[in-house]
Amino acid sequence: MSQDLEIVGQPTPRIDAVERVTGRAKYTWDVQLPGMLYARVLRSPHPHARIVSIDTSRAEALPGVRGIITHENAQARWSSGDSQHERMIFNNPVRYAGEPVAAVAAADRHTAEDALDLIDVEYEPLPFVLEARDALADDAPQLWDDGNVAGGRPLTYQRGDLDAGFADADHIVSASYKSAYHNNAQMEPRASVATWEGRNLTVWTTTQGVSNARRDIAKDLNLPQSNVRAICLYAGGGFGNKNQAHDFDLMAALLAKQTGRPVKLEYTRHDDFIGVHGRWSTEVDYRLGAKADGTLTAVEMKAISNMGAYMKSTGTVASFERYACPNARSEITRVFTNRISSANLRAPAYPQGYFAMEQTIDQLAHELGINPLDMRLKNITQLYQDKTPYTSNGLEQAIREGAALFGWADRWRPPNADDGPVKRGVGMALGGYPAPLGLGSAIVRVNTDGSVQVLVGVVDIGTGAKTTMGMIAAEALGVPWDAIDVVNGDTTTTPFSIGESSSRTTVMTGWAVKTAAEDAQQQLFQLAAPLLDAAPEELAARAGAIYVADDPTRSVPLARVAGKAPEAIIGNATTNPELKDLARESLAAHFAEVTVDTRTGLVRVQRYVAAHDSGQIINPLTAESQIQGGVHMGISQALFEELGWERRTGRPVRLGFHFAQVLTHLESPTVQVHFVDNVDPYGPFGAKVVGEPGITAVPGAVANALFNATGVRVYELPMSPDRVLAALGGQDA
Repeated sequence: MSQDLEIVGQPTPRIDAVERVTGRAKYTWDVQLPGMLYARVLRSPHPHARIVSIDTSRAEALPGVRGIITHENAQARWSSGDSQHERMIFNNPVRYAGEPVAAVAAADRHTAEDALDLIDVEYEPLPFVLEARDALADDAPQLWDDGNVAGGRPLTYQRGDLDAGFADADHIVSASYKSAYHNNAQMEPRASVATWEGRNLTVWTTTQGVSNARRDIAKDLNLPQSNVRAICLYAGGGFGNKNQAHDFDLMAALLAKQTGRPVKLEYTRHDDFIGVHGRWSTEVDYRLGAKADGTLTAVEMKAISNMGAYMKSTGTVASFERYACPNARSEITRVFTNRISSANLRAPAYPQGYFAMEQTIDQLAHELGINPLDMRLKNITQLYQDKTPYTSNGLEQAIREGAALFGWADRWRPPNADDGPVKRGVGMALGGYPAPLGLGSAIVRVNTDGSVQVLVGVVDIGTGAKTTMGMIAAEALGVPWDAIDVVNGDTTTTPFSIGESSSRTTVMTGWAVKTAAEDAQQQLFQLAAPLLDAAPEELAARAGAIYVADDPTRSVPLARVAGKAPEAIIGNATTNPELKDLARESLAAHFAEVTVDTRTGLVRVQRYVAAHDSGQIINPLTAESQIQGGVHMGISQALFEELGWERRTGRPVRLGFHFAQVLTHLESPTVQVHFVDNVDPYGPFGAKVVGEPGITAVPGAVANALFNATGVRVYELPMSPDRVLAALGGQDA
């Protein structure tokens, strides 16, 4: 990038890499406390039922059982579990197969599991509905008194005159798409360890946000936040579904209170798939109109999101944000069903939304005889929603540079150009994700020996956030990288963090780190001024020395300056910058090459290029791996992952890694990542977001490559072999 930077922009290994790879890093599952009990959860076998009675007497008599909680003796609300209705940690009625009914704490894991089988529950089964469109019928079973539609009506957006736009079009295309429920499938098992000391509760938890977890636990257990400590020093993946307290945190705390002992509640992989939310499935209808030269005149999107039993997230569906069009309308209906509740998963509204939009515009280009690359260049967004200027917009740059790296001009051919059963094709799609500014807090402590501690509430969920925060501090303070230590993930010792979801850490907490470091630096300049016989405003810092800006030969080591202070110098910052009448987005263009075996329906991604406008890249090493991880997750969503439900029983199938089809290294292509040189004028050193955008374009790019290879489209995720074969056979896929 074009800035004069020493540390930011340099590939830097993770600050805690040795601890992670040697096993010294202690995750929540590793926490062991004296006298600790182990807990397991009993779950409903019914998708909708009223609990008539629960008899725990046989379980209580089992040697080693120390505590049992149910809806009868544990009436804690789980406030972050539903934004529209009251959701408890144990609900009656239960609204999905797998909903918690009881939790047992025992001397060991096996006893806790055995005790679950001894709890006698009498259920009154109720009518249930699994599909969102079915839940909209007048005679559908009702999950809530106010109906099955969240908010009572669809979310709508409109600009221009849709009818006039379609009347002005020379050509119109329309299509319908579906996506499946998509589990987070993170590597780290979920767990919570709770212990009480008098009125003070400490919870080690697998969260993406310790500040939010503490807030939620305190609120739900009616405790002052000062009496709650939340800790997560290491996390093994999050993908958006952990930035709050979970019901198992509350269960562990209540069992610990009941038994007077520390309690570790662990989720098995089965629990993880059946008891925690994933990305909502969708049904999306699109209609696009364009002039003969490809200029869009109208775009209409109607979507239905299957939210499951509870409203744990927005349920929105990304649509036509990447395109300019004067006449546009979207309508999104969020529906309750008797499925596991749906919520955030890496760019939660985006990959399934762009899967639909990117295929539709690709089809429009095909029918107009326009190269898909040229179609996008003609119509890409210049103003957000055709109204608001961007702080920076490198989308055209990403398209052109990505296409050149991929070799689009040589590789693209008309659809179904290959002879023989194995066909090769290429496709592209656009993506992106908001990069807003917002609230962040940080403390930068310069010790009297010149060493530096950066205190942030962030949890590093695999993004390298701890390293990023340290690099920002080192750059802003003007100290070497090896002078930095990062303290994180504990609400008692670190300041507020908004939580590591929606790709907010680098921009929001990073801004606070930069500001806190500059605060500490100004204090150092005050101390250094007499040593250098200069005014503080004339000083600068770089590589651990403070010097007179117009005469670098007059310098003094930072450690010597810090040693003049009677105690550590503390830089504090709580920042909340705002954008007025501006939009800030990270943008992307992806290119995929696939092979399709028309005999088996098997699709393999052979080559992939992801070009991104992410502003200034703080750490290219981890930024590249973030994009690669997003692409691999997107390929898995595109081709493999689908939980599925039995229609007769309402129970989910393919639970856990033994049964779920999740992408492995055997199916993973090499992903070439390219960041365009486009420093944003906002954010710390001009950085935008990286973690979320990498997945957004993937299903669309793979789907378009499949079409280019075969000449047929698959309209449902995942694009599994059976659906590909059905499309090749001329059936509805």
